Amino acid sequence: MKILHTVESYEPSTGGMQEVVKQISERLVKMGHSVTVATSKHPARSNDFINGVKIEEFDITGNWVTGMHGDMQTYQDYLLHSDFDIITNFAAQQWATDLMLPLLKEIKAKKVFVPTGFSALSVPEYSEYFEKMKDRMKQYDMNLFQSDSYQDIAYARKHGITKIKIIPNGASAEEFLSPDETDIRKDLGISKDQFLILHVGSHTGQKGHAEAIDIFSRSDLENATFIIVGSVFSLFCYGSCKFREFIFRLDPRNQFRNRHLLILSLNRKQIVELYKAADLFLFPSNIECSPIVLFECMASGTPFLTTDVGNAKEIIDWSGGGALLPTIKDTFGYSHADIEQSIKLLERLFNDPIRRAIMKEEGFKKWQTHFSWETIAKQYELLYLKLLN
Repeated sequence: MKILHTVESYEPSTGGMQEVVKQISERLVKMGHSVTVATSKHPARSNDFINGVKIEEFDITGNWVTGMHGDMQTYQDYLLHSDFDIITNFAAQQWATDLMLPLLKEIKAKKVFVPTGFSALSVPEYSEYFEKMKDRMKQYDMNLFQSDSYQDIAYARKHGITKIKIIPNGASAEEFLSPDETDIRKDLGISKDQFLILHVGSHTGQKGHAEAIDIFSRSDLENATFIIVGSVFSLFCYGSCKFREFIFRLDPRNQFRNRHLLILSLNRKQIVELYKAADLFLFPSNIECSPIVLFECMASGTPFLTTDVGNAKEIIDWSGGGALLPTIKDTFGYSHADIEQSIKLLERLFNDPIRRAIMKEEGFKKWQTHFSWETIAKQYELLYLKLLN
């Protein structure tokens, strides 16, 4: 098969959507298919091929609502005159999908849409966008969702979309079953008896960093270290995190409790090793679709606490690998942890090693059988083959 995946950002850019497209694309190449990714230009990208995946860069920014800028006609001509068997648009509300929407009836390839959440569904400025989307989705040969319960699939069902398929996210066996190259605790100066809590998420201002720090700093945990790992994106979010880290170190109570808070930027191998070394994952994120970090917790055998965000509750039901933090949702659909109640839940789990061990075992078993990227990529291949009959 000749496959085109379109996505706003791709390697070396990092993030959840980039990881999904990378994992699926590279594994389809290993299965013998030709895969191209159409994406934004990146200053650090120096090769037209990454692990067998061909990269087509376009100097375009924006979306249908905020306005798009750049070489839009070149991209649309590329879509119209290509000879791909399958074209899959990953994520709405960004140029790589929005520029294809008016061309759907003209494109000969089988077309797949992966909405990844419709994060702006409740935002008034996007009302016209989503009014038109219900007809656009009917023009796709398949609409693929990562959850059976989140707002994007609910929208599709409400508006009579019948071409629906569910394929969840996952985590890589190659990464999480490989032996560690170093002792990450030793490298970071964290003793083996320290209770290690982890959060992984870019500093976008929507990953719940401030809430996570509040929950940890106000809890009654002793002999514990909390590490937040994320690339620098929003200076406001990162500055806020570093300020809270500084204030935390000044608090004399933490000296007696032997507690530490670290805000770090690490490479992928170090992050995977931290997952496996952690005792608990704390993720009070504000908005997600189907958080990859929760599947990575399952793969590393790390129990997790998460807000009711995206399909986190569904992932817990699937896996038994985590628990929901008490969550309050605002008028725009954003999730916010109830700090006081979340502190109590964190403390209970900290003092309950038996429950943590059960969550660890159940989550890992379910990941092995259902949620490795190897398994997920095969489901994409089967879907594509069925569309081509």
